[in-house]
Amino acid sequence: MIELNRRHMLAGAAALGAAAISRLGMAEANAAVPQSGTQAPGFYRYKVGSIECTSINDGARTFPMPDKFVTNVPKEEALAAGDAAYMPKGMVTVPFNPQLINTGSKLVLIDSGNGAANFEASKGAVGRTLQNLAAAGVDPKAIDIVLLSHLHPDHTNGIRLADGGLAFPNAEIMVPVKDWEFWASEENAAKAPNDMMKNYFANVKKTFAGLESKVTKYEWGKEVAPGITSIATPGHTPGHTSFAVASGDAKVLIQSDVTNIPEFFLRNPDWHVVFDNDPAMAQATRHKFYDMAAAEKATVVGFHFTFPSVGHVEKDGAKYRLIPSLWNPTL
Repeated sequence: MIELNRRHMLAGAAALGAAAISRLGMAEANAAVPQSGTQAPGFYRYKVGSIECTSINDGARTFPMPDKFVTNVPKEEALAAGDAAYMPKGMVTVPFNPQLINTGSKLVLIDSGNGAANFEASKGAVGRTLQNLAAAGVDPKAIDIVLLSHLHPDHTNGIRLADGGLAFPNAEIMVPVKDWEFWASEENAAKAPNDMMKNYFANVKKTFAGLESKVTKYEWGKEVAPGITSIATPGHTPGHTSFAVASGDAKVLIQSDVTNIPEFFLRNPDWHVVFDNDPAMAQATRHKFYDMAAAEKATVVGFHFTFPSVGHVEKDGAKYRLIPSLWNPTL
């Protein structure tokens, strides 16, 4: 019988190390393949009955956690949640994931990402929607509808190219009427309580300048495109909207920004993110929406979920947890 002890193990490790060094020398002599230095394309397809859906990754921002990223708990609690999610120390990471819905008769992009200008400014961290649509074989000119859940910059700025032209020149742009009324109001803009809100109002004005003829305002509880119904989920913004995509017996809920990153605000639905316009209403909406999703065992897609952003929500006492869907290699 072979008896292993520390001396044998150390001797074996030394032998393996010598062999590795020898192989490394051979690799250097033969010139190793250069590292690529770039990320793979980010798109993932899933089916809802006869409807083909594609999650399009627009990128992710990682930034030092602001003191009031979560406005109603001490920063230490938020930092602990970041640590629990293995985010970089003292930082927070927010992903962005528009959804492309091919109904068979219409090609619909739900939200448009941060935009090509932000791709350049962020050195490719965000604004990746156009290149990932191209990788998925989609011509931006073929998109019939850009369906916006609300008018925050990370959802709207992708309708413009870096030079200000239209990224989706043939698309009808659909916006929730309540959000349009709120953000287009000069009176509301004059009462903006902080720089973030002032920038949001200015961004809406800049992004939609000259596009009035392309904009269609939609109501809640209506079929806004074939198989896609708008759902009232206010709080994040006054007109914030989620969507049910249904075909036959199949349905998914595209929750938009009912929660920001789920590691914080789905696990802790009573936490208030700095981006919510009406935090108390957003909190109530989270509970209502997730209670429904959990009871229905519905597939839920989140704009700020980790790519490919598809999963299920389960109740966990007074909280919720996200169960990511298994990656499906076929359709």
